[in-house]
Amino acid sequence: MKKPACLLALGLMFTALAGSAVAQEYPNRPITLIIPWVAGGPTDIVVRAMAESAQKHLGQPILIENKAGGGGSVGPAQMAATAKSDGYTITQMPDAVYRVQLMQKTTYDAQTDFTYIVALSGYAFGVTVPTNSPFKTWQDVVAYAKANPGKVTYGSTGAGGSLHIGMERIQKYSGIKLTHVPFKGSAEVNVATAGGHVMLGASGSSAKPLADAGKLRFIQIWTRKRLQMLPDVPTLRDLGYPFEIEGPIGFAGPKGMDPQIVAKLHDAFKASLDDPKVQEVMTKLELFPAYMNGADYKKMLAENMEIERAILTDLGMAKKD
Repeated sequence: MKKPACLLALGLMFTALAGSAVAQEYPNRPITLIIPWVAGGPTDIVVRAMAESAQKHLGQPILIENKAGGGGSVGPAQMAATAKSDGYTITQMPDAVYRVQLMQKTTYDAQTDFTYIVALSGYAFGVTVPTNSPFKTWQDVVAYAKANPGKVTYGSTGAGGSLHIGMERIQKYSGIKLTHVPFKGSAEVNVATAGGHVMLGASGSSAKPLADAGKLRFIQIWTRKRLQMLPDVPTLRDLGYPFEIEGPIGFAGPKGMDPQIVAKLHDAFKASLDDPKVQEVMTKLELFPAYMNGADYKKMLAENMEIERAILTDLGMAKKD
């Protein structure tokens, strides 16, 4: 081997060995976890519980930084732009990160600028009606909507959000047209639906208290399996739809992270699902376990991105290339 080539090979070998040593020692200082929501909300509460559990397995504290804004995209965007890929800065990764990219110019690419670590849980979305609604089942809604295009109104938490896009996806598959009424939050959606101001509510587990009070009824749930808290409510798959729509709660880091470091973070956060304290928080918030490894998490988001690209284009909400 010629001398320059030999030196290059030795340099690469020492670099690899140094990287391996760093990964083996990881973590040797606190880890920063960005939560892209305001403190005290449901996602903040459950992610803090998961982090508290995970840090026991990592042997280092996990420090929380709340960086809200952009529907959950600001924190991850800042991390992608500024954080080193050493595993000491990670973020909770909402699906809004890729949706915002479809709707406007961003400083990141959701598929190439992040290292996906793990997904642990999800939000239970679904459709509600007032208790006295003539719609007893989702099939009743579809039948009426086909005969009366545009007459069925539904509320969601805002244009371009998970619930709005989810309802548009369900409509498209059903061959029906509903009229969207945006609200500022799930509480407004639930109250408006219970009061008959809209005929349907696209909401989630936040509607459960009004359902328990006899003011709302769930007629479908978007999770992959029926929920323990709503065992008689059919899922989309029960109703013949070949998909589910879930709001994943998962974690990612900057691009280029060492696989050994990713594995350590993955294992620590996955173990939090077995922590009784985390399970208690998830039960109180009516969240459900939805584990995916980093590769499956990234694949799921990529598939959803293409589906939502078509929906947003149809709605005139996709950015112009």
